[in-house]
This record gives sequence, C-alpha cells and structure tokens, in this order.
Amino acid sequence: MEVDQLSRPRESWASSDAIRRTMLGCRSRDTRPEKAIRSLLHAKGLRFRVCTRPVAQVRRTADIVFTKARVAVFVDGCFWHGCPQHYRVPRTNTTYWTNKISGNQMRDQETDSILQNAGWTVVRVWEHEEPPIAAATVVRTVADARDRGTSGSQTS
Repeated sequence: MEVDQLSRPRESWASSDAIRRTMLGCRSRDTRPEKAIRSLLHAKGLRFRVCTRPVAQVRRTADIVFTKARVAVFVDGCFWHGCPQHYRVPRTNTTYWTNKISGNQMRDQETDSILQNAGWTVVRVWEHEEPPIAAATVVRTVADARDRGTSGSQTS
C-alpha cells in the first residue's frame, strides 16, 4: 500500500495530518527573516554566499556565508532552535518535541565549536530580531573580521 507524502504514516512524528502538512511546508532556507537581512546586507554593498557549507568537509550549512572574511551567519527560528524568549513546548508529542529542540540546540553548539576551531566567526541571530539591528551586527562582525585579516592583503 503506497502512502502519499501528505498523509501521515503510522510511525510519523506528527500528531495529525494537518500538523504534518504544516511541518512539511516549513522552509529550511530563504525564510522571510533571512531574506530581509540579506537584502539589507546587499544594500550595504556586502556580497556573500547563501545556504553554503563554511567548511566543505562538514555537513552543516550556514544561512549567510562571507568566505574571505570567514564569517558564518545563522538566522535561527524561535521554535526550531528553542528561543528562550518565544519557544513554548507544544501540548501534543511533548517528549518528541523536547528531544527534537534540545537536539537542535546541541547541534547548534557543536556547529559553532567546529566552525570556531576552523577559524570562522559565527553570528547567530533570532528570527524575531529586527532585521536592521541584525544586519548591523553582521556588518560590524564582517568589518572586524576583515580588519583582523588585513595583516596580509585579504579583501572581499
């Protein structure tokens, strides 16, 4: 018996077909907050890569990557990354979601550590942060990274 992608298989993590459809529709890239921040960075004259692995051998992608400055930016969703200000544990499948979100947070910490050990600067921004403030933080971080790297003639 074939199961179409939207109907819920028995072993599904979703508590209902409606929840499954909602979760399948969640974007992993090009979210509204990401696009707003990218637009502001581009308007400031910064050029970057989108949804790229900062370290090629490591299967982790950053939302915005400044390769020459070695700055990786992550725009974290409040639900998926457990924002202390906005995250609330769902009332259904509580155990699943608690484990899922804590696993995401542990992976985020591991990713930060891997990138920092490889010489990258990591910037994490919450989706609820005002895009102009988040963009200003990124601009400062990239400028600082470029200043540190100008002992040679590294520009980007």
